Amino acid sequence: MQVDLFITCLNDALFPTTGLAMATLLERLGHTVRFTEAQTCCGQMHFNTGYQSEALGLVRKFVRDFEHAEVVVAPSGSCVAFVRDLYPKAAEWAGDTELHAQVLELGKRTFELSEFLVRVLGVTDVGAYYPHRVTYHPTCHAARLLRVGDAPLELLRNVRGLTLEPLGAPEQCCGFGGTFSVKNHETSTAMLADKVQNVLATHAEVCTAGDNSCLMHIGGGLARLRSGTGVVHLAEILASVEEGNGQNLGPARVSAEALL
Repeated sequence: MQVDLFITCLNDALFPTTGLAMATLLERLGHTVRFTEAQTCCGQMHFNTGYQSEALGLVRKFVRDFEHAEVVVAPSGSCVAFVRDLYPKAAEWAGDTELHAQVLELGKRTFELSEFLVRVLGVTDVGAYYPHRVTYHPTCHAARLLRVGDAPLELLRNVRGLTLEPLGAPEQCCGFGGTFSVKNHETSTAMLADKVQNVLATHAEVCTAGDNSCLMHIGGGLARLRSGTGVVHLAEILASVEEGNGQNLGPARVSAEALL
């Protein structure tokens, strides 16, 4: 199968290793990977903060960039949820019936990484090796809009060497929420404090998730406490194999936010 990568602007700008890991993983599973360099932001942050007109241009560009793709796969439940859930609403808001039909069709072929692996390919063991204690944070959009359910956990349970530590109150938001963390920073910080305490209670070495936006937020909180607990995107864990056999098993990275 030919898979078009939708890397997202956050990953492209701050976490390029996640996109590379996703490409490595999919190619290891026997798929042809294509990356369209013309892709940019999907428009989520514009649309969610009141700039609907500006977002429409990005919606239309996304359709042009991926209209011929067999499947589109992204390392972000947040951005995929925007494409599948809010693109049709954006087209309705604009009164563009042609665009509405296009985004509905494209949405059927656009997937978050874990749901693509488990629900589309039927794969739960990707041959990964990651000898660390790991806890998993289910991000809001992936859990509530995409309903990926246990797909990420099924994948993690089949990673050799990995010890999966259950996270307390996993359904609670980490407090990032895009511009929510800027506009409502006090509330966001309080939510983050709860999430960080739950992560630390697992004694995991690594917190993973399907969205680097949430991991950036959580990783910043963990790093400021000098906790020693890192964050790693799910794709990077799944792409990891034993040393000498491909993907390097580097230490858990901290968030870009913590480095600012």
